[in-house]
Amino acid sequence: MLITRQISMTDYSFPLICSSIQPQTNQQPVTTDKSHQPDETLILKVTTDSNNDTQKQNFDLKLENNVVKCKIQNEPGSQEIQNKGREEKATEACLNKNSDPGGAQSVEQNHSFTTIPLQVLPRKETLQNFEGKLSEDQRPSTKRQLSAESAAKSVSVRKRSTVKKCQEETVKPPIIPGTQTARHYLPDVSQRKPRKLLFSTTEIFNKIDTFAIEKGKELRELEVFNAQSIVRAVTEGTRNDLEKLRAIWIWLCHNIEYDLEGYLGLSQKICSPDEVIRTGKGVCSGYSNLCVEMCREVGIDCVEVSGYSKGMGYQTGHSLAEKHSDHEWNAVFVGGQWCLLDACWGAGTVNMKTQTFVKRYDDYYFLTEPSEFINSHFPDDQTWQQLNMPISMEEFEERPLKTSAFYQFGLTLSQPTQYKTTTDDGEAIVSMSFSNPLTFTYAMRQHDPLTGAPKHEEVESSCGLLSVTRQGMKLRLLPPEPGVYVVQLFARREGEPGTLRWVCSLELECPSIHQRQTLPDNPYLNWGLAAGALGLGVKGCSVKGGEALEVGEGGECKVILATSRPLMVVCELTHHELDGAAAKRCLALQIASDQLVCNVICPYKGFYRLSAFVRDYEDASGTFQNVGNYLLHCRGQGLNPNVLYPDELGLWCGPGTRTQEAGLSHFSHTGAIVNAPQGRCNITFHRASPDFQIQAAFCGEQHKEARFPLSRYVLLTFTDTKVTVSVCTPGAGVYRLGLYGRKATKQDHMLLCDYIIKSMCERQGEPFPCVYLAWGKGCVLLEPRAGVLAPQSLVSFRVRVPGAHRVCVMGEKRTDLKMNKSRVWEGEALTGNATQLKLAAVTKDTDMDDMDVLMTFDVLNLENEM
Repeated sequence: MLITRQISMTDYSFPLICSSIQPQTNQQPVTTDKSHQPDETLILKVTTDSNNDTQKQNFDLKLENNVVKCKIQNEPGSQEIQNKGREEKATEACLNKNSDPGGAQSVEQNHSFTTIPLQVLPRKETLQNFEGKLSEDQRPSTKRQLSAESAAKSVSVRKRSTVKKCQEETVKPPIIPGTQTARHYLPDVSQRKPRKLLFSTTEIFNKIDTFAIEKGKELRELEVFNAQSIVRAVTEGTRNDLEKLRAIWIWLCHNIEYDLEGYLGLSQKICSPDEVIRTGKGVCSGYSNLCVEMCREVGIDCVEVSGYSKGMGYQTGHSLAEKHSDHEWNAVFVGGQWCLLDACWGAGTVNMKTQTFVKRYDDYYFLTEPSEFINSHFPDDQTWQQLNMPISMEEFEERPLKTSAFYQFGLTLSQPTQYKTTTDDGEAIVSMSFSNPLTFTYAMRQHDPLTGAPKHEEVESSCGLLSVTRQGMKLRLLPPEPGVYVVQLFARREGEPGTLRWVCSLELECPSIHQRQTLPDNPYLNWGLAAGALGLGVKGCSVKGGEALEVGEGGECKVILATSRPLMVVCELTHHELDGAAAKRCLALQIASDQLVCNVICPYKGFYRLSAFVRDYEDASGTFQNVGNYLLHCRGQGLNPNVLYPDELGLWCGPGTRTQEAGLSHFSHTGAIVNAPQGRCNITFHRASPDFQIQAAFCGEQHKEARFPLSRYVLLTFTDTKVTVSVCTPGAGVYRLGLYGRKATKQDHMLLCDYIIKSMCERQGEPFPCVYLAWGKGCVLLEPRAGVLAPQSLVSFRVRVPGAHRVCVMGEKRTDLKMNKSRVWEGEALTGNATQLKLAAVTKDTDMDDMDVLMTFDVLNLENEM
């Protein structure tokens, strides 16, 4: 087994004075009886470094059979690197130990001699002093500053046993923490194992954690304040150093509170282990001192590490190089490598507003990965960074401020890469990626130009566009005015209760702002589909991300939410010029079993916010929850505010869940909006049962005072299971066509869906005939389709009336129609001077004169028309 240790020359008082002497070839080395010497070899390796950086000298001292052999070798410095052809000079010499105490020592050398005054101690005494010195040096680095001369010298001690062991054994190297010499004895950080290889998850410590917590309460009640007794109790049943360390860590985090009064200077700081245990309080050094004491009781190498932290009292923009280090934590040797932990930060946090300590156990700071630990902890000695490429203090200060929650949530900050960032054309982007769904929010505060501290008031939510997907987050920041801002980001796992946790902070400098249109306020902060939308039944949206949806010249757009189950939806539309009543008339919702469609009208130029809220379709008592917020941008002049959707619209626009439940299918128009350029349209669909009754209602605000009732502009035709709804608009405008149905005659008609009919035809359309109850299943009017006829004209009639025995047209006189081979009743009737023509039929085997009126036609009065 090979033991290698490095110590400072000052600590061990090895005064090395190297001077050249003449060769003495005739002198023989002095030897002693080997029988009194152990079968071991002691090698001392001495390195000296003068102020001249161009040359270093190595002295290898080998004590073998009371003979000290010395090898002096010049190492090339910066100048010798440039002159690689220079040969190395080496001198080997043998130093003989005289029997006289403190006497001179002779040297035998082949070519030249070097005299080295050396105080030789017995090997056993040397190693004992060495071990004692190491334990004494396990103190904070601030108390162990070395001189420049001492730091430039080191001694290596190697011990070889005559019995060689073939098996490899992990050796715990002795440490002088806080000194530059310590780094040479640390394991190669490039070979260090990640935390997940030491333990897969902290859940494996559940039993140890529970036992340590309960045992800690029991010891506190028994007033046991002895570190040795506490360690022995809480580590009972542990099987290895890792489990022992875990038990100590848990006890520290759950039984010691931060000494806030000491930190604020209201009382003496509590640092010593005995006082920390007795009072249950301590500052950061109190935690670290006690951790060293408790680890020593179970044989775990543990040292204190002093340095800087981005914790309480840390102020950005103030160089740490101008301050003394303000924090202490620990490094422990476990699992064959040095690991980092901070029990002070693991115990909880401090609320400076209330000046209280908040117990909040944080498992993250137990054996934290060095690559993550360095973002908040910068050691005085870069050795304890435990990184292949240590970073400078400037880089530490420039890094974004990340909390433990940042890593616990598995976040990756894509941009910016530094704490301070500057806007580009008045805006900046912050983006993160993650693997598990998260909910985000943010806060942006402007620095007070007088005090330099952030203001208490947050900037309006309209100054940021936050969009969250299942894989990432993007925040577009738009400061309202030039200045410096602090941006804080908060997150929470999707579906978890409670408040969101602070994950990251950045500083934003805005030299100038870009003139832009006013953005709508968003109280929900997130733009785009919400992170928790999937759990609410929404699996996707037609609007991708949080980018603005550009609205066309017509001022209309459509947002579609794909659903995994039937849902109900309500929406909210906001614009700085749009009032609440008009906003409702800008929305038309279509609810289907697999999707939710929101048709939107944008009557004004600028930005709009569209927010969607859903609940389960079957849960009528449930509350609507926000699933998405979308930014709409209308670049044009928008739509005429006087031409909005009808105000009588219900929640069921177009075919959807309600029509499906009623057994209606095969709609010719599957959308909620039907365009009728010529003022006419036909909507068809099928019924599951011919007995299901259908009624229609037609209305339009622009034509409430039309010459004929608006009901005359709709005609229903029933052929077996097929239903045809014919519409003829009285003029240009937007109309509502409501379809109602019922299964039995004693039931009330219920709304099945609303259609929005948009007519661009300025010509006034002709109404349909007035239909009566006898006009029922299977009746089809082929001609005339118009319900208003010219006087003194011969009108051709063609109609299909199933089961009729006789069909006639009654005006000034009665005209009987005849059935052709296609079972269509046809014939011609003269309007004459009648004001109305009636189409009647005999549908029963009764008196032929007992006829039912199917529909009536109006005849124009020429005098009134003129």
